[in-house]
Amino acid sequence: MSTDYQSGILAAANSDAIFATFNVTAQPQSLKQVRQVLAGIPALETDYRTHFAGADIHITVAIGAAFWDRYCPGQRPRALCAFPAMVDGDRQAPETPADLLLHIRSERHDLNYEIINRLVQQLGDSVSVLEEVHGFRYLDSRDLTGFVDGTENPEGEQRAIVALVGDEDVVFKGGSYLHLQRYEHDMTAWNAESIKQQEDIIGRTKVDNVEYASAEKPVFAHTRRTSLKDSDGQSLEILRHSMPYGNLQRRGLMFAAFGRSPEPFTRMLASMVKGDSEGHTDHLLKYTRAVTGQAFFAPSVAVLQAQGEVG
Repeated sequence: MSTDYQSGILAAANSDAIFATFNVTAQPQSLKQVRQVLAGIPALETDYRTHFAGADIHITVAIGAAFWDRYCPGQRPRALCAFPAMVDGDRQAPETPADLLLHIRSERHDLNYEIINRLVQQLGDSVSVLEEVHGFRYLDSRDLTGFVDGTENPEGEQRAIVALVGDEDVVFKGGSYLHLQRYEHDMTAWNAESIKQQEDIIGRTKVDNVEYASAEKPVFAHTRRTSLKDSDGQSLEILRHSMPYGNLQRRGLMFAAFGRSPEPFTRMLASMVKGDSEGHTDHLLKYTRAVTGQAFFAPSVAVLQAQGEVG
């Protein structure tokens, strides 16, 4: 079986994105229709990339952890499990399951909008929309807090090593575990802090994006709480495709973490929410709150196409 991966997993960041989540309805033909539509998405992506060569279009399909056994009965990615919901005091990371995610991104908002509408029309009453969030590049790739986001992302060949399942699970090689959270920022509280306090909370300088030296990072700094090692002393990594979103009513960050295993994300989240053995937690969570949390698997193109042939 081919193990080609979906292009949107590894491709560089775009200026615009749509994160659309769905549940599959109980209609008799819903599952078959969903499989067939999803199987056609790689070809649809190729067609759009051909006709709009400068737009750098990517359409990533991901299947929810709870829905997977209906979508692909009898074969399941080895580590696929529910979103690791956590709560500790005022800090929370809730689970809000979804059956499907369509992550559409490009350099053109209009094309993203056209593609999601086309796919929703194809899916018809086989799905119901849970949430549709439009993300955008803010200034020079900054979060709405004003700090550059994604600085620690792997580059080059390391992106595939971090994000794609390998020979440890041959059937699902080329796939990726994906965790998605929507955070809502309290910008009033954040903007009331001094620049120095904000920098201490992040662990980087705000204007020129210089990371604090390890010895100078407060124990509560976001970059310290998410800088973890595995049992062999190697840094735990995820590939982020996060983007700000916002309007006059709500604003925040769509946090998307891809990995060849769910473990790095889960450990980073626990370090933020529950903290370490001495009770040190991520103080950034005083100013932003996770309101959704979903676990997905983004299978290889071959798996998507094979499921489209299932009755």
